[in-house]
Amino acid sequence: MFQSRLDAILMSSPCHTSALLLVFMALAVSGAEQSEERNCDVVGDESSESQMERALLKKLEPLSHMRFNVTVEKGKTENYVYQFRVCREVNSTSHDYGGLVQTDRQNGKTTVIGRINETQVFNGSDWIMLIYKGGDSYGTHCSGEKRRAVIMISCKRGVTASSFSIISEEREKEQECFYLFEMDSSVACPAENSHLSVGSILLITFASLIAVYIIGGFLYQRLVVGAKGMEQFPHFAFWQDLGNLVADGCDFVCRSKPRNAPAAYRGVGDDQLGEESEERDDHLLPM
Repeated sequence: MFQSRLDAILMSSPCHTSALLLVFMALAVSGAEQSEERNCDVVGDESSESQMERALLKKLEPLSHMRFNVTVEKGKTENYVYQFRVCREVNSTSHDYGGLVQTDRQNGKTTVIGRINETQVFNGSDWIMLIYKGGDSYGTHCSGEKRRAVIMISCKRGVTASSFSIISEEREKEQECFYLFEMDSSVACPAENSHLSVGSILLITFASLIAVYIIGGFLYQRLVVGAKGMEQFPHFAFWQDLGNLVADGCDFVCRSKPRNAPAAYRGVGDDQLGEESEERDDHLLPM
């Protein structure tokens, strides 16, 4: 039914056909824009963005699909919910670039604290600082300047993201007021260095060479030479004599006396005995 009516409309007039095509194209473009979420845009021209900033934004991408909320209650006058997303809009349907939004739970009023199209990012050894500028203007505070959100992301290994909380709101100054938040994430951690020492690396290399020698020699002796039994072991005769070689080497290195020194004890030879007197036992004979 719908297809027949559509064909009838398309065949009725070229003008109608062109108008319908324009409508369909507009709907397709608007749908594509809605499906594609906006990302962080660093403050300044695109040509002025540093490689470090781009690398840090790429490092934060694993957090972009997550949403973070924290509720703050101060007596009966202040009851706020803060919603935060990393390089994404909190409410993509509003198209306000709000990356961190404050909602008053008493009256439902929404205030944009910082926008993702005015982003700054830098880091230290184990933290990343993400700043959203260009929020809604203050009223009577901070000379009416625009709000700013500062999010400190600290290193915590094994945790994608946790402990999102607000630390303070600095609004008693004339300028440079801000909201300070913090959270933990492993994306802020530096790359772990290898724990293998030089000795471990040498030991692994040595063990690998020995394994290659034994396996390769065994295959060569068996498949090429045709050896059987223990003779398949590479250089079997050498390893049989290894004990004797080690003993000889130890004797040569470790013994303290000269190798040609005469023995400390010598037996008594016949040449060292004097001639016995033939009459020494004559007195024992009977008379």
